[in-house]
Amino acid sequence: MKPINRRSFQKTAAAASVAFPMFSIGKSGQSANSKVNVAMIGAGNIASQAYGGTQDENIVALCDVDSNMIDSNLDRHPDNRSAKRFTDFRVMLDKMGKDIDMVCVNTPDHTHFAATMAAMECGIHVFTQKPLVHNIWQARTLKKAKDKYKVLTNMGNQGHTFNGIRQLKEWYDYGIFGQITEAHSYINGPDWNGRYFEKPSDLPPPKDPIPKTLDWDLWQGPTGPTTFNHLYHPKKWRGFNSYGTGTFGDWFCHVADAPIWLLDLYEPVAIEAEKVEGGNEWMVADGCRVRFDFERRGDKAPCTFYWYNGDPELFQPQVPKDWSWPGKKPASGTFYHGTKNNGYTDARSNNPRLADKEAAIEFKKAGYPDEIYPRIKGGPILELVNAIKGGPEPGANFDFAAPFTEVMLLGILAVNHGGKIEWDSKKIRITNRPELNQYLKDPVREGWEYGDNIWR
Repeated sequence: MKPINRRSFQKTAAAASVAFPMFSIGKSGQSANSKVNVAMIGAGNIASQAYGGTQDENIVALCDVDSNMIDSNLDRHPDNRSAKRFTDFRVMLDKMGKDIDMVCVNTPDHTHFAATMAAMECGIHVFTQKPLVHNIWQARTLKKAKDKYKVLTNMGNQGHTFNGIRQLKEWYDYGIFGQITEAHSYINGPDWNGRYFEKPSDLPPPKDPIPKTLDWDLWQGPTGPTTFNHLYHPKKWRGFNSYGTGTFGDWFCHVADAPIWLLDLYEPVAIEAEKVEGGNEWMVADGCRVRFDFERRGDKAPCTFYWYNGDPELFQPQVPKDWSWPGKKPASGTFYHGTKNNGYTDARSNNPRLADKEAAIEFKKAGYPDEIYPRIKGGPILELVNAIKGGPEPGANFDFAAPFTEVMLLGILAVNHGGKIEWDSKKIRITNRPELNQYLKDPVREGWEYGDNIWR
């Protein structure tokens, strides 16, 4: 491990540390000690995280297309029984928008954009679960909408609030890795026999009876219309291209968070699906290896980033040559290849370490760089609550989350259509295969059009 002048780094990093802006309270005018009025769009399953992050606030409205989803959390959160109940978030915002400070969007991926935009148009601060959106046009639109409506935003990739990703950034700024020219992020899945993924018995999926508690037309939102299949709701929609983005979309936001943020990997010039197994018009792929090429970004050297998911025998990188930690290779995470040292972070972009165990020990003995990036307590939902009360802007706000999600969506586009994509980020165009540009924006059925006014 090459020595670095630690004192010089401390002085430089302190001078360059990020200034986190303060924000005034939302339209309700609370003080930092008062409570935020929160509404849930999507009240079951993953919404349990939102309940936890807002447990000290006022839950004033619960909206879900399935009444069972609302009921499923009331026993654990009895204080929410006084909240008003809705099936259609558009009705909720029309009737209660002036009384809501913050919305948590906990729906399946395909309705994230519509629900988020509808809240922002009402001047409501918004937390949206990852992945932020379902197509690239939606990502660009939400970033522009953040500026237009001047609301606070955050995306739910929990690792972006963890200490480890901040420590990694401090190490990188200190120079421990030198220039990182390659990064490899990987995870298993999808598990087609697991909790969130299952293939239907036939394609198109057979028609099943619609549960009496479910408004199926509202569940489809901007997509459809199509017939109901029991796998779509409540948990196994992720495997269907129309509604989810597979393991790629489910885990990229966690595993790849650190390398994308650390290395400013937001504008790839080329994306290539080097290997793909399975997948079709209906279902996401069983596995993939995707390469993203990035040119120089300021003082950062050109970098190649790889994403892998699927069977670990087929879709995982090799460990760096100097990897010397005992035991099996980690089941998931990111390997960093630097000109001075190599490194690793886990599936939540946390717990950084150098690949060479002895170098890691010596680095720790010498003393890690001082903390430059503020640590966050309580996760991304509480982070947004605190911002509404006057604290710093959340780290995964849409200025970060939208371009970050765009990189993920470009990878999925390459997987779905095979081969190489050459991307012009400034013009928002695929240059070598213009026939694919139609997939930058999904068709939207009447009554669900949002965001077009942002571009006028």
